[in-house]
Amino acid sequence: MSFVEELRWRGMLQDIMPGTEELLNKEQVSGYIGFDPTGDSLHVGHLTQIMTLIHFQHAGHKPVALVGGATGMIGDPSFKSAERNLLDEATLNHNVDCLKKQLAKFLNFGEGATDAKMVNNYDWFKDFKFLDFIRDVGKLITVNYMMSKDSVKKRLEGDNGLSFTEFTYQLIQGYDFYYLWKHHNCKIQMGGSDQWGNIVTGSEMIRRQDQGTAFALTTQLIKKADGQKFGKTESGAVWLDAKKTSPYKYYQFWLNTSDDDAKNWIKIFTLLSKEEIDAIIAEHDAAPHLRTVQKALAKDITIRTHSEKDYETAVKTSEFLFGNGSLEFLADLDHEAVLEVFDGVPQYALAKEKLDAGINILDLLAVETQVFPSKGEARKMLQGGGVSLNREKLADSEQVITSANLINNKYLIAQRGKKNYYLIYIG
Repeated sequence: MSFVEELRWRGMLQDIMPGTEELLNKEQVSGYIGFDPTGDSLHVGHLTQIMTLIHFQHAGHKPVALVGGATGMIGDPSFKSAERNLLDEATLNHNVDCLKKQLAKFLNFGEGATDAKMVNNYDWFKDFKFLDFIRDVGKLITVNYMMSKDSVKKRLEGDNGLSFTEFTYQLIQGYDFYYLWKHHNCKIQMGGSDQWGNIVTGSEMIRRQDQGTAFALTTQLIKKADGQKFGKTESGAVWLDAKKTSPYKYYQFWLNTSDDDAKNWIKIFTLLSKEEIDAIIAEHDAAPHLRTVQKALAKDITIRTHSEKDYETAVKTSEFLFGNGSLEFLADLDHEAVLEVFDGVPQYALAKEKLDAGINILDLLAVETQVFPSKGEARKMLQGGGVSLNREKLADSEQVITSANLINNKYLIAQRGKKNYYLIYIG
């Protein structure tokens, strides 16, 4: 299956310039996608473009990832309602380094014919003087042409207007395409459908400057079945960096998708074949409550973003919190990860000296912590079999809890009833 055919059946393809598919079927091609380094991590909103480059490489072509060290200093105005905060050079350099490491988890980088390459447009813009730029590049594209772009029109019609800095973004991204076409033989630029105007500006620049031919392809912007923006949760963006979004929460993001979204996203965000996906969807439809599609989607993308071990820990964590799983998963987590897993669960710090001396269970649950509002209520539920500590039912109100009861020498997990958890940790 060719690259374009792959994107088509997966529901990813939006626009394609005439001649692009024929070129890709005829020869090995270098093509690029730009990534904006305004943060030190990519998020799930970038995954469509990452997957595009993966399929491009698998089809025998050479993917080029452009990290916009220069364009990141300006900010792409395409379909944004307001101008972004501009970042300083040191912050941008740090972000660029972080993005390089993340992309290397998905793409095979190297010097081979189909190995991915990473470039930074700051390298060719840092010594480009302003007067030289407006003389050599500015003359290639008319203001009329730039004003005709939908992304520009939308900003001009809005309340915030469009600064000259942002207006020039088209020229800078267009020159990126020209530079990569000229010096890296990049014949195609790809991106999200909101980038079509900027991409076409680049191909027009190539035509006007060198009478060359370049090609373009865009992917659909991903939305949820209910029309909401993809990749956002109540707590914000879902990051690929484990320090920003834990593997457990990342796994849960994919696991909690609706049936309709999961059936679309398993095509877009996994590398499973059409036959495998059809079989998974058929199995899911036979027993939707088992959430077969969601589990397959969450497994594939969690392993490729993080690791097999992180996936297994996320599953064990989910089984503990939502089922009858064991506490073994805690051994694989550092303290910050444990606190994040139990985010939203009441948490209490306890001095180790107190546990070393031993604490009566009722004092632990109602005095040292607020698992229960009083010792009387704690005793009543304990005698009724409704209290567990580290997954073990408690019945003796005289029981003494010591450091020996700690998991990983740090944690106690109290459970009140079936679904109410409390994290007690040494701190």
